[in-house]
Amino acid sequence: MGAHGQGRDRADPLDELYATAPPSFVERRRELAARAAAAGRADDARLIRASRRPTLAAWAANLLRRADPEESERFLDLGHQLREAYRTLDSDVMRDLSARRGAVVTALAREAARLAEAAGHRLSDAAQQEVATTLRAVLADQESADRWAAGHLERSLTPPTTPAPTAAPAPDSTPRRRAPAAQEAGGGAHEDELADRRRRREELAAARRAATEADRALAARRDEDTEAAEHLETARRKTAEAEGRVEAARTELRRAQDAAKEARSEEKEAERRVRATREAVRVADRGAQAAAQALADADGPR
Repeated sequence: MGAHGQGRDRADPLDELYATAPPSFVERRRELAARAAAAGRADDARLIRASRRPTLAAWAANLLRRADPEESERFLDLGHQLREAYRTLDSDVMRDLSARRGAVVTALAREAARLAEAAGHRLSDAAQQEVATTLRAVLADQESADRWAAGHLERSLTPPTTPAPTAAPAPDSTPRRRAPAAQEAGGGAHEDELADRRRRREELAAARRAATEADRALAARRDEDTEAAEHLETARRKTAEAEGRVEAARTELRRAQDAAKEARSEEKEAERRVRATREAVRVADRGAQAAAQALADADGPR
């Protein structure tokens, strides 16, 4: 199971993003994409921008994967053993591993809930059940195991109805003695039954893949809708803030206009007073001149 840990020496550009709790995911995605672009990592920036916000349950499952890598590898190995037992129809091993499976899934789902709560986000019973369902899918299906191992789940995983075989059984090359006709007939029926089982498994696997792709497409559309709604809410908030500033400016303008009007009235009143006082000065000046002339005339030769 070391294959799950290979190729992860270089930091994955999505690891930090998917370690972020869903409520902060979109903002963190913007920050990391901008940081990658500024560092010249255009491919990483595109990859980050294309990533979708996980559900709370998917985030908790990712958190569980990263919290204890060794325990995660043991869990992935248990899934490998289970799928191999189903492939080889080893009933004893299947019974033993199936008994362990339930206890391990329950314990890990609880641990995921504990980790999520420690990070500030309590899982509901439904979300914890989604984590358990994801873990069962990891045990039953190689593709699900690989997706969980990457630590970038966006949605909970769903286990297949029956575990998908990891590979076709190798043909038995041991020479056999020719069986009697009746036995050969019985063997032929058995082969037909096995072939029918394989066909049903293949059909089920194809249907499961189609359903998974449909779920992914639906999840992507939902994420796009969520992001569009968030952008709309942000735009509405900015519009409201701008309108508030406009209204405040209008109020201030009205006050300034009122003040200007009052100032113009005061200016006109002052101008009227100035004209009145100047006229009074001219009248007084003429009176003074007349008085002076009268005085001069009175003091003149008689």
